[in-house]
Amino acid sequence: MKLFHIDEKTKEEINQMSPLTWAYIGDGVYELYIRTYLINKTRLKPHKLHIEAIKYVKAKAQAEILKKLDSILTLEEQEIVRRGRNTQTHHIAKNASMQEYMYSTAFEALIGYLYLTGQEERLITILEAILDETN
Repeated sequence: MKLFHIDEKTKEEINQMSPLTWAYIGDGVYELYIRTYLINKTRLKPHKLHIEAIKYVKAKAQAEILKKLDSILTLEEQEIVRRGRNTQTHHIAKNASMQEYMYSTAFEALIGYLYLTGQEERLITILEAILDETN
């Protein structure tokens, strides 16, 4: 059973979306994954859960994670990352350099793209690799 229903879109339709749209949904998917992981693995209270989650979801951390993942990404995934990284954004990063922000957007775009295209197994592989790298 899937938790969320996504209207069926073809891969072509998803490829035509802005990488910022992929990043938008990828941000939510990744944050939910990290929050769930922390609840399952710790007994922290909500404020401490939030503090711990920030270590994973802040732009600088996502940029570092993406660099570590590079060696396991397929050519298609590398292209998704490239598109996400090169997307023009009008947002100014508060607590990250512009380069970190660009790479974190690329990371979120990859997560969102895998989610939207229904590549659940690959998405889980990448998310688990992140936790292996950070623990």
